[in-house]
Amino acid sequence: MRSTLALLAVLSLVPAAYTSTGPIPLNCNRACLEDLVNQYLAAVVAHDPKRLPLSKDVMYTENDQPMEVGDGFWKTAGEIGNYKHYFADPEGGQVAFMGTMHEAGAALLMSVRLRIQLGRITEIESVYYRQGGGGPAGIADMDKPYKPEELWFKSMPAAQQASRQELISVADGYFSGLQKNDGKGLDGKGNYPFTNDCHRIENGAPTTNVPRPPNEPPDAINGFAMDCLSQFKLGYYFVVQNIHHRRYPVVDRERGVVWSHAVFDQGTVNQGTLSDGRKYAFKGFNRPSSILVTEAFLIENGKIRRVEMIGPSVTYHLSGGWPGGLSGN
Repeated sequence: MRSTLALLAVLSLVPAAYTSTGPIPLNCNRACLEDLVNQYLAAVVAHDPKRLPLSKDVMYTENDQPMEVGDGFWKTAGEIGNYKHYFADPEGGQVAFMGTMHEAGAALLMSVRLRIQLGRITEIESVYYRQGGGGPAGIADMDKPYKPEELWFKSMPAAQQASRQELISVADGYFSGLQKNDGKGLDGKGNYPFTNDCHRIENGAPTTNVPRPPNEPPDAINGFAMDCLSQFKLGYYFVVQNIHHRRYPVVDRERGVVWSHAVFDQGTVNQGTLSDGRKYAFKGFNRPSSILVTEAFLIENGKIRRVEMIGPSVTYHLSGGWPGGLSGN
């Protein structure tokens, strides 16, 4: 009798435990997480954060500046754009998005990361790149719309899936190879973790494999005409002196995708010698500056095949608005 009463007492506590969680399913799968992004975007353009299941202490940032949800872009957002790329991490309870949005009649690029805990959104990290925000840009091309390549969405067999730490290690190797890029490779033998067909898009514009102009001299140094591996082996990106506050909050093991955040410091060194002995100067990098980077990596068999980045210019050596992160030193 006593055991029966004890069991009934325990069972009576179960509903109370469930009521302490929010409306988002505790086991929110890929489709659930992607739908949550759509709900978020709809709330932004409606200028109504009350539509969302937010935790009371939700942390919200725009370009690493903490603020209240409903401030900033929430007040100026127009319509949802045409480009949409989702990144889900059901295991970690996080989801991310890159896409176009509209503001004051113009398109912009936005990345956003949502963290879900106990049925509510506890973190919102958003980054915006507006026209004129520094570097090459292809916002209009992305908003036509541009569709992510299907290879981003290919599921890998369980036996071929890398662990979270293995995937993060490859992504971090990209930053380590880019920082003070000298062409020597991560191993000192010129090796970097890229596939032969690796391609990168930055702020909507391709920065690899771009066709050379027909009248360009054959010996001209055109970094964007190269593939990922050739750029790094040439030491083309020596201008990037430090990559700090590296974080990898979203990892999709099933698809081999890592979503990262970091800060690039550059501009203090804009002239250098490439690995083939030629001298080169970056004309547009003649003062200290930084880029707040959101970067997604598609990784296959330990090598990076695709890179997609959104990154506005920010204050030099920005310290970052989120705790944690690896130093580049």
